[in-house]
Amino acid sequence: MLEVQVVQLDPELPAVAYARPGDAGADLRARQGATLAPRGGRALVPTGICIELPAGAAGLVLPRSGLALRHGVTCLNAPGLIDPGYRGELGVILVNTDPNEPYGIRRGDRIAQLVVVRVEQANFVLRASLSETERGAGGFGHTGR
Repeated sequence: MLEVQVVQLDPELPAVAYARPGDAGADLRARQGATLAPRGGRALVPTGICIELPAGAAGLVLPRSGLALRHGVTCLNAPGLIDPGYRGELGVILVNTDPNEPYGIRRGDRIAQLVVVRVEQANFVLRASLSETERGAGGFGHTGR
């Protein structure tokens, strides 16, 4: 199990934690409120925590499915990537896709989830060409519907 060091900037908020044993994502909460206007209103919402990821790990900030389904609220740059060298407060860029209703975020609301994953760095090797495959350069819907 990876160990992640956490600094809780706001001790009145619940600590970052998994809702249930075995969950992949830990809940991130809003340190302050915000109102997201309909049709693309967005805000950077602070979470009240700083983390220290171990070398060889990354944090992925992902949307909460319930917010997306019920309110059209999601993370704008999902997944947000946290590098192991970052030590600042985690923030979540939320966007409201609902065409009519604003969405109010309250302090303490669960706004996103944090998934910690192991990562490897790649050695990029420049080449004049790549090996042939059946797919080749086909992309962006080339296989049909």
